[in-house]
Amino acid sequence: MIVIIMGVAGSGKTTIGKMLAKYLQWEFCDADDFHSRSNIQKMQRGIPLNDGDRLPWLQNIQAAIKKWLEENRNVVLACSALKASYRQYLFVGDERIKLVYLQGSFELIQKRLHQRQNHFLPEKLLPSQFDTLEEPQEDAIWVDISASPELIVSNLAQSLAAS
Repeated sequence: MIVIIMGVAGSGKTTIGKMLAKYLQWEFCDADDFHSRSNIQKMQRGIPLNDGDRLPWLQNIQAAIKKWLEENRNVVLACSALKASYRQYLFVGDERIKLVYLQGSFELIQKRLHQRQNHFLPEKLLPSQFDTLEEPQEDAIWVDISASPELIVSNLAQSLAAS
């Protein structure tokens, strides 16, 4: 199974993803690792990525997902997947892929970004993240990020076991 943890920057994708993977004893992967150097540099300069910038990134992630599915690996993937079209591209028509949406207010996430250290995406790009975000309407587990990470992970594990 592949569990994609999606949300805007600062919503907790990496934190929740790593904790969930550890809890489930699965692999963890961060979609940020699939970005090209030029995409990272663009974001560091405060320039939002466009669909053209994201396409090679999505292609690399899709290839990894296909490989994980072929190998029957269980992976938690932290990936913004902000648009429905991105998610459709990543789902590759396989029911073994589950989506978790980390949902929170602009104010809460802005506060988290302000406190975050050593990340290439600056706080000033948060409005563009919310502008791009298309909240999932398909089968997704919605998670209110105001709860503690431990509670979120425990509830997520139960939800995934039931699905």
